[in-house]
Amino acid sequence: MIIQNYEDLATSEKKKECLDILEAGLEAADPENIMPKFVTSEEIKINEDIIKLGDFSNIYTVAFGKAGDSMTRALNAIIPIKSGIVVIPKGSKSKIKGKKFQIFNSGHPKPDKTSIKAAKEVTKFLQNRRKGEMTIFLVSGGGSSLLAIPDDITLEDKIYVTDLLLKSGATIQEFNCIRKHLSKIKGGRLVENIKCHGIGLVMSDVEGDDLSSIASGTTYMDNTTFLDALNIINKYKLKNKIPLEIMRRFEDGFKGKIPETPKNAKIPNYIIANNKDCLKAMELKAKEMKYKVKTMQVFGNIKDATRTIMENMPEEKECLIFGGETTVEVIGKGTGGRNQELVLRILKNSQNLKKIVIASMGTDGIDGNTLFAGAITDNIKIPEDVIKEFLKNSDSGRFFQKQKGNIKTNFTHTNLMDIGVILK
Repeated sequence: MIIQNYEDLATSEKKKECLDILEAGLEAADPENIMPKFVTSEEIKINEDIIKLGDFSNIYTVAFGKAGDSMTRALNAIIPIKSGIVVIPKGSKSKIKGKKFQIFNSGHPKPDKTSIKAAKEVTKFLQNRRKGEMTIFLVSGGGSSLLAIPDDITLEDKIYVTDLLLKSGATIQEFNCIRKHLSKIKGGRLVENIKCHGIGLVMSDVEGDDLSSIASGTTYMDNTTFLDALNIINKYKLKNKIPLEIMRRFEDGFKGKIPETPKNAKIPNYIIANNKDCLKAMELKAKEMKYKVKTMQVFGNIKDATRTIMENMPEEKECLIFGGETTVEVIGKGTGGRNQELVLRILKNSQNLKKIVIASMGTDGIDGNTLFAGAITDNIKIPEDVIKEFLKNSDSGRFFQKQKGNIKTNFTHTNLMDIGVILK
């Protein structure tokens, strides 16, 4: 089981079913179940495109993101990789071992010194690749902070801006627009000058599978500009909080004094998995249990997402499966994450409904600043002022610890956004 405290949480038949549906979604997000759909020992086949692996003298990999190690392991089980680099979050124990692969554990969600070291090693590794060789880039969400080479700014300033954006309620696309314009490698700059062949296999953790936003489009290109970055800063009223060097850089970029990020992709990049793959697997599982199923995705502000979910509440013997990713403005000093907060908000709004089970979790296994993946609860009666107090302190994690409703998986070595279930 990927859900480690399954037995503790499965205290009723409905909760057990709910957890089984979530588990099906998590299994669908495992690269070992994804990679064989596209890769055989002879070729990589995606849609109509076929890459014959026999055409290359050597095959290398560069993997970065929360699924970096598990994607490498899944690929290495199918084709012989000569050597590679794997960059995953600190605290996550690599699923692939061996002398062939150099492993880095970098900072997430804020970059650190290892993020810079890893990025420099990747750059050096790519400079040594030659014509006739192939590098397969294995890209997944989380890659933005794991590989970092700040451009003409300090790491401290980069961390400071990351922190501001994390708390601002900015979307991942907005967040990554800023990051791309502060980096020497993002927005396609990493692969701009490679001599070998390259291909990006990408697991999507962003709305609409926007390749220029996943891991900040490091192996793709960038469809945003310095002007977009300035507009985002104004939108979230961050101008007076952002370090002067960074504001100067954005303004110089806007005036054309600094080159824009690449606007054309140097290598092909393909989405090989997304949130909908999880939802499909969950739907099949719920149908096996004889539920009528409604499926939807929610994005953007968590209050709006809660409203949308409340408008789609399941009927008798019906199951609502939802995915996507919400944004939360952190206003208190508590512990929690967007999944635990979403469950708490739905709990607050479903006090007068008949009995339901509510659950939501991140497929990466880490929700916000907690060690939990999400939460599960019945719509038990809780005084509204109590819930409001926890929400005011951004403390949904502690609320569910008291209720014994936190879902624990640890790092799942994958990342296809969030998944949730409501059972009537």
